[in-house]
Amino acid sequence: MFAGAVLVMLVWLVQLWMLQCGGQEPVDLLDRSVFQPQSALAGMDFVTVSSYRGPGNTDTRSNKELPILLWWSSNLFPHFPGDTERVDCAHSSCLVTRNRKVQLQRRTASIIFYGTDFRAYEAPLPRLPHQTWALFHEESPMNNYLLSHGPGIRLFNYTATFRRESDYPLTLQWLPSLEYLLHPPSVSLQEKNRWRQAGLAPVLYMQSHCDVPSDRDRYVQELMKYIEVDSYGKCLNNKSLPERLEDTSTATGEEREFMSFVGRYKFHLALENGLCPDYMTEKLWRPLHQGCVPVYRGSSSVSDWLPNDHSAVLIDSFSSPKELADFIRALDEDDEEYLHYLEFKTPSKITNLRLLEGLQSREWGVNDMSKPNYLNGFECFVCDRENERIAAQKAHRRNPTKFPKPQPKTANSTHMGCPLPSPGYGHADEIDTNDGWLQMWPQDYWQSLDQAEGLESLIKHNESDPGLLWHHIHSMAMKRSGGQ
Repeated sequence: MFAGAVLVMLVWLVQLWMLQCGGQEPVDLLDRSVFQPQSALAGMDFVTVSSYRGPGNTDTRSNKELPILLWWSSNLFPHFPGDTERVDCAHSSCLVTRNRKVQLQRRTASIIFYGTDFRAYEAPLPRLPHQTWALFHEESPMNNYLLSHGPGIRLFNYTATFRRESDYPLTLQWLPSLEYLLHPPSVSLQEKNRWRQAGLAPVLYMQSHCDVPSDRDRYVQELMKYIEVDSYGKCLNNKSLPERLEDTSTATGEEREFMSFVGRYKFHLALENGLCPDYMTEKLWRPLHQGCVPVYRGSSSVSDWLPNDHSAVLIDSFSSPKELADFIRALDEDDEEYLHYLEFKTPSKITNLRLLEGLQSREWGVNDMSKPNYLNGFECFVCDRENERIAAQKAHRRNPTKFPKPQPKTANSTHMGCPLPSPGYGHADEIDTNDGWLQMWPQDYWQSLDQAEGLESLIKHNESDPGLLWHHIHSMAMKRSGGQ
């Protein structure tokens, strides 16, 4: 556990060393060969970039006239092959690229970032007043706590996150379809009971990603004192998987034999690695698909999305692990009450209109070739918004009296904000100060705030070198402490 804390500190020190040493070579604003229109775009073949115009798009501009969207996280560029693509969206068209040479281009209207890869000391500076920033972040809050702080999320104008309040919500990204929920249980209750009589525990825990911000292992370890739990994986392991199922890809791909194996358990401990409103992954949806009862902790708003009000056991509804264990044990012994938790397998028993409307109205699909994926969907969302913004700016310049100047749109904490990590069981002041989780995740959370504020300061001062981040963080720390 202590080793984890040491690792975090080493990573932080390396980052600071990079910042003090420059991190990147300074941007030379006088390098006309890089940033002028003719040469910055010289490597792109605008004539041969492929294009498909969907119905409803009346944009007749040539590729050379379109606004440019720059994917800063090049590995996420949702087009293949090549570095540049024309996209014809629902209302307008854009040129999209991962070629960073266009960063300071006048036509580059927006830069799109992948949240997991976003680092303050690598941000594209200077930030130009005519450009917007867009954030795509569907992964765990633990991947980048900078985004959970006001100064961090305020850097972005458009967002696509798991929060329903984001501009392009990805809340139900882990739920493929309504049919996925309605799928008949993979193992009948009668067979589950036979496995129980043969010695199978009532509760399954399968986790190999240990020491995470939600501190789930600490809670499960306490729960194990009061009820039998079969724990596979590396975390709290007390039972081995059959050799044929040890390949983790079988779990990721929902391989039939693996699903049948875990489906024998009546209850699945479904604890997310990070806690945040609307952050729900396959840990919740997969047990529901299989016809098992998830014992869930993760999204504080999970009740807003469950099929009905009796389809999951919510850990935070119980005052202690012992109280939860007593409830599970009673449910395990009462077949009629247990089946009450599986009623949602009948369509008429799915009573949550928010869930039904969310699945029906989302424009993107999961494993659905008839709909765009959410990467391309968000790209088009940004494209349409940028064309609207550019048109509004032109109208204002032509007639300021009739058309007011468009106001910039800025994200806020409801788009991503997640709380400070807290112990999975007990209180922080009761944990040994040498505890690895205590030394790692709360520190990571607050250090991310330092970086967010530092980057915000760099932008306010119109800095062009992200390597100055440490200087700004140090200066702000000195001011807070009353130093000179």
